[in-house]
Amino acid sequence: MPKDYYEILGVPRNATQEEIKKAYRRLAMKYHPDRNRGNKEAEEKFKEINEAYAVLSDPEKRRLYDMYGSAEFERRYTTEDIFKGFDFESVFRDLGIDLGGFFKRNRRGGKTFIFDLGDLFSNLFGTYFGEEEFSPFGEVYETIQMDLPLTIEDILKRGEKEVILPGTFETIKIKIPKGVKDGQILRIKRKEGRKTKEYLFRVRIVPDSGYRVEDGNIIIEKEIPLTSFLLGDEIEVTTPDGKKVRAKVPPLIKPGAKLRLKGLGLPLEGGSQGDLYVVLQPKIPDKLTSEQKNLIEKLKSTGL
Repeated sequence: MPKDYYEILGVPRNATQEEIKKAYRRLAMKYHPDRNRGNKEAEEKFKEINEAYAVLSDPEKRRLYDMYGSAEFERRYTTEDIFKGFDFESVFRDLGIDLGGFFKRNRRGGKTFIFDLGDLFSNLFGTYFGEEEFSPFGEVYETIQMDLPLTIEDILKRGEKEVILPGTFETIKIKIPKGVKDGQILRIKRKEGRKTKEYLFRVRIVPDSGYRVEDGNIIIEKEIPLTSFLLGDEIEVTTPDGKKVRAKVPPLIKPGAKLRLKGLGLPLEGGSQGDLYVVLQPKIPDKLTSEQKNLIEKLKSTGL
């Protein structure tokens, strides 16, 4: 269920920054880990209010949260995005919590790990958001990895996917290549002065209600009347990208049989196209009219 950050902090949507800060302080002290040792429920609540404050205390993040709504905001932004740039030390210092031992900057094998947090916050904030490599010439090369969720409709349209760069809230568009597969890495490089950032977007095909993908083929299930299985029929099928197509059902077909609609699947490498398979299932009515019941009784008497 999407998180309502205003509800978590107990403030109205038009609350001032001072009201948000006051509500956060009160709740943070109430659910402080030192005051609730061993209380898992209080620990989860403490994490929630910190996440809510990280968003609502930042004017830009709050604006985007209000614009997108909680469900869309949660889909677009990871926990790393939310806490990137959040001044943990000053916030917790206000609450009398010493974080001196939690924040370190280390150089290991030529790499700088942005955060190395202690056990208390490792589950809440994660260990690091990315890594940087330094060259002898003062240039910095940063690699950032993140998932790129794509729906079947996104892949079929083969347009561009709008994403938010982690830690910046900057919007960019990524071109969806033909034949893109689940797990495939899409690379984008951006140079900022002496710093080069390489974003590695790992494709994740999002399960869609009523659709699934197998080797570039799209599989859907469709219920049809019992009579269509016996007598045959012509049915209308809606493809994942919203097109309406007609398909013939041969007579005496069995439940679970597949109709193949050639070339209506996902685009494949080499210019070919997968197929759309329609799995037929019987549509069982919730109740029968007296006329239907009489007809079925007659059919039963014939051995059908």
